[in-house]
Order: sequence, then C-alpha cells, then structure tokens
Amino acid sequence: MSSTATPGAGSGPSSLWSVDEHLEDILGAVRPLDPIEMQLADAQGCVLVEDITVPVALPPFDNSSMDGYAVRVADVAGASEEFPAVLTVVGDVAAGSGEPPAVGPGQAARIMTGAPLPPGAEAVVPVEWTDGGTGSGAATAMRPAGAAPEGATGEVRVHRPAELRAHVRARGSDVQAGDLALAEGTVLGPPQIGLLAAIGRGSVRVRPRPRVVVLSTGSELVQPGEELSEGKIYDSNSYALTAAARDAGAIAYRVGAVTDDADELRATIEDQLIRADLLVTTGGVSVGAYDVVKEALSSVGDEDEPGSGIDFRALAMQPGKPQGFGSIGPDHTPLLALPGNPVSSYVSFELFVRPAIRALMGLKSVHRPRARAELRTDKALTSPAGKRQFLRGAYDAEKGTVTPVGGSGSHLIAALAQADSLIVVPEDVTSLEPGTETEVVLLG
Repeated sequence: MSSTATPGAGSGPSSLWSVDEHLEDILGAVRPLDPIEMQLADAQGCVLVEDITVPVALPPFDNSSMDGYAVRVADVAGASEEFPAVLTVVGDVAAGSGEPPAVGPGQAARIMTGAPLPPGAEAVVPVEWTDGGTGSGAATAMRPAGAAPEGATGEVRVHRPAELRAHVRARGSDVQAGDLALAEGTVLGPPQIGLLAAIGRGSVRVRPRPRVVVLSTGSELVQPGEELSEGKIYDSNSYALTAAARDAGAIAYRVGAVTDDADELRATIEDQLIRADLLVTTGGVSVGAYDVVKEALSSVGDEDEPGSGIDFRALAMQPGKPQGFGSIGPDHTPLLALPGNPVSSYVSFELFVRPAIRALMGLKSVHRPRARAELRTDKALTSPAGKRQFLRGAYDAEKGTVTPVGGSGSHLIAALAQADSLIVVPEDVTSLEPGTETEVVLLG
C-alpha cells in the first residue's frame, strides 16, 4: 500500500493537502478484503460477493394462511349461520405433518397455519367461520388435537361460503426457483439472513467485516470510571471512535490510552497488528513537544517497500488540520492518525476513516449521504479563507433547513452529541449568511 496523491500546494513540508486529496490518497491505497466462505450465522454485517439465486420456490407448496378447515368450494356454497354446510372431518393437517388426508365431496380436514393444502381441497375457511366441530355456535379458536370433538373426526358446521383459493398461500408466491434472491454487494442484515436461511443456504461467500483497532494517546488520559486527578481528562476519543467504527460496519477493538512514550506506542501497535485490518490512532499528530504518534511512526517505513510508512500532513480544513496516513507492519496494514481534540477526531473519522472501512468491506458507496439545506442562524457564520470548515448542525429534512449547534471550537464535545449533521463551508467562502443554501453531511 502506498500514498498516491500529492498535495496541491506543492511538495514542501509546509504544503497543505486538500480534504479531497487526502481522501483520494486513502481510498486509492485501501483495497477490499479478500472474500471468504462464511457460515450463515456469522455473516451478519458482511457484504455478498456473489449473486444468490433461489434454488426452490417459496413457499415450496400451497399452504394455509389460517387455522381452520380445508374444504371444496362447492360444498360450502351458500352456507350461512341459519343453513350451515355440514361436512365430515376426515383428519388433521398440521405444519410439518406427513401425507395429508384427501378431501372428497362433503368432507373437510382440520388444518393449521402453514400446513400444506390437502389433495382435493380448494380453499380454507377460518375456524371462526365454523362451530369448530362442537355442534354449537361460532368457534373462537382451533382446539388442540387431543381436545377436538371426537379427535380429528366428526362433523363441522361451516357458516360462510369461501371463494376458490381463499386463505391459501400459493406455491412460489414469495419467490420462484431461479429468481434473484440477493445481489452482489448486498450488506447482510437480519431480513437477508432470514431469506438465505429460508432458501436453504448454510453458508455464503462474503467479504468479512474489517477489524479496526482504535488507540488513543496522551499521558493526561484517564479511563471513565477511574478517579480524575488534577490535570487529567477522561479518554472519550477511543470510545467514540470505536463506536463509530462499529456503526460503519467494522469489528472494532478499543485499546486503552497509551502514554506519551514513543517506544510504548510502537510496541502497542506491533502487538495489535495481528488482529487489525485497519489501525486508527487519535492524538499526538501535531507539532507539540509531546506529539508521540508523529515521533513514533515517522520512521517506521520499510525501505524495501516504496510508499510504506506513515506520512504526516497538514490539511486545509477546520477542524482536523493535522492528519497522518500510511501503512505499517509486515502486511502493510493501513493506519490513519487523527488529531486528539474530540471534535477534530470525530469529524476526521467521518470524512476519512468511515470511507476507508466501507472500502475494505467492498461497498460501492462509501460516503455518508449529503443534502442541500437552508442555513437557519441569527448571524453570519465566519470561516477561515482557504480552509474547508465543518460545523456541527441539526438538520430538519421536512423543512430542508440546518441550524448550527454549539461553537466552532474543536474541544466542544457536548455540542457534537446534539448534532446529526455537518455543515460544509467551502474553502472560498469566508462568510455564510443566514438563509444561504449550503451542503450538509448527514451523520444519522
């Protein structure tokens, strides 16, 4: 894996990459994971790499959609409560039972929902249209086999006529043999898993869900639930990004915060490579004296592998200017290094990491949906010249409007929790007036 793009402003150390250039570099280097055959029970969330056709019709036979009696239409024509059709019950037909009894003229068979329509029967009358074999008024439910009058024989009075094929699910009414059940590229959710099981597929060929390892860095970080001493803050980034990786479709592993020690960070990353298809770090990528990620990973490239290693760069965006991307380890596992401020970290994840995860899954569409919305605000929003700004927003799809949430500070995580979108302010715009139509990235 190697970086393919070059920053548009030149190639010197002070050059700025655009958001699009950085994303293009990432997506140009990340390749979909190799397909594997996976057992159906384990394939949820994975992406199909083959079209699935239906081997057998669903349902595979005509069956009843009601508990009631299988009858011939002519035998119940004109039936009413005053003049019911009196039929001889020839047996029970339960779902999964053996050879059902044939229904001849003047006969009926007790039938349960899902049971096959017996030979000779043309329709099903619900049990509520009959006396249930009791010889009295209308039944309210089908009696158990052992409690039915005279077992499953005797007589039943039918109080209403039935049309041909009434309450019968036809063979193949769901899907026919040879139909396309699921197309290549489908993400397997619960309904898709259910369909595959219904057509008898025990395993499927898919791209596995990517394994993403998230590490946060900083000696100031304390884990939630522990005592917060002076000068310390709780580690929120690793929790937020791990949750975001799962939301994107990955299997995510969170690693506790690593202190500002380059050797410790390198050792931790090396330990995690065995279970990672993608590594994400947060913090330590700027120009401070303790920016450990930059210190630890600036020289990890393989001299025999052109383009390997981590490239740290500045982006023309706000928040999220400092970024890192490259590969590490013997398998050249992709690594994205994100800034440490909570909002910068999360915005960077949405713009760069989420598309990388979706690309590893082999999805054709890797980006969040976007929309145009009218800006609702009391005063104009300002933005630095030459930078693409992403502001938190509350989007109203019905009204087609978006309202800023919180300020522009990259540490304001409380406002982020109230936002469902990002307001995009282009590089050439320094002021966005109320009522202006603007682009929004939809986060939920």
